[in-house]
Amino acid sequence: MVKIVFTPDWFLGKDILIEFFSFVVLLIFSILSIKGYRLKKNKSLLGLGIGFGLIALAKLSSVFTKLVLYYDSAPVQAVGQAIMTSQVFSSLDIFYYAGFFFYSFLTLMGFFVIYKIPHKKVYGGDYVLILYFIVISSILSKDLFYLFHLTAFLFLVLIVVNYLKIYQKNGFENTLMLIIAFSILALSQLIYILSKVGMFFALSNIMELISYTILLFLIIRIIKHG
Repeated sequence: MVKIVFTPDWFLGKDILIEFFSFVVLLIFSILSIKGYRLKKNKSLLGLGIGFGLIALAKLSSVFTKLVLYYDSAPVQAVGQAIMTSQVFSSLDIFYYAGFFFYSFLTLMGFFVIYKIPHKKVYGGDYVLILYFIVISSILSKDLFYLFHLTAFLFLVLIVVNYLKIYQKNGFENTLMLIIAFSILALSQLIYILSKVGMFFALSNIMELISYTILLFLIIRIIKHG
């Protein structure tokens, strides 16, 4: 069994439920943000929609990859067998590496898009350099798993700093909730670095769950109050 993510046996299944919950929350947030953009033509909402949408796709990629690798139900076995016997993937290792790459790449791209929202000046060279950095980080993370989490942590810290500046100007509770959610998510990435110890892997997942639960409450507030 390939095990780049160090999921303890007693936590198998729970991690997938958390990631699927995160996917649903992120997808709803993305849809609401894009709808808000269409109504108000606010590019910040569009950036949030795209950013959260990319992270939602990353979560879906992770869920699908883990289902194929770790579970023994007949439908999942059939999918896994079809993948292994196809010409695209010759082994479970390659399948896992591909799934982990897309998860890492889409997550980091999503964080980058959210980070860039407050910055009005955009330079083409910035995107080329950051895209190169993200691709390299995603590729190397299959062997140096902590590199992805460290990169995600840095992006999240920058995002929190951006929203702190915004909160100082507007004082909105919704902005404060975003700050809290991203701060908890950033801390979870640091704990992921210690995920070879099963307890820390479970703790980081629980912190992610708390972060996305806060986003769910934020979604409810937006639906109720706008």
